[in-house]
Amino acid sequence: MDKIALEIIGLSYSQTQTGAYALVLGETVGAKRRLPIIIGGFEAQAIAIELEAMTPSRPLTHDLFKSLADSYEIQVNEVIIYNLVEGIFYAKLISQQGDKIIEVDTRTSDAIALAVRFKCPIFTYEFILSSAGIILEEGHLSKDIEDELEQIDEEQNEDKKKVPLSYEEMSISELNKILQEAIERENYEEASKIKLEIDKRNAN
Repeated sequence: MDKIALEIIGLSYSQTQTGAYALVLGETVGAKRRLPIIIGGFEAQAIAIELEAMTPSRPLTHDLFKSLADSYEIQVNEVIIYNLVEGIFYAKLISQQGDKIIEVDTRTSDAIALAVRFKCPIFTYEFILSSAGIILEEGHLSKDIEDELEQIDEEQNEDKKKVPLSYEEMSISELNKILQEAIERENYEEASKIKLEIDKRNAN
């Protein structure tokens, strides 16, 4: 069965489940189908921290796994989302130690959190994308993906409204200082908002 490569397209609050997040994966070739997966807040935080290149004051569980794997010279070569049963995605890590290849079953959210740390590719199969993927039609967006993008846009706008005005009045050095303080307090929600302001400044 041919594998289809995926990449992380976005991560947003879920409109359907309180305290959950929508992780959106997309095909790397063609980029027409999206695979939305609902994940928990802890796993979403673990993914977001690595994507934003933030360093927590103490290692998170996935960072601990990475450090332990490095210590024993274990490499995660790839992540495969291999099955979908009653709305639940199943994934596995394809890891290697020396010449030995080991497959480890895992929750999909944990698999993605580890994939971004090991910088390894993410794959799935056609039957999963055919069943749960959202298709981008040629020349226009399907209704489902339009709704998804509208929700993400609304959430991003709400997040911007929540950023205190004082952030906008601070210098880059001041923002970097309070960013580090937020990370040390393990307040990653505040850290994400500060990082958003810093990125906005750097983009200008």
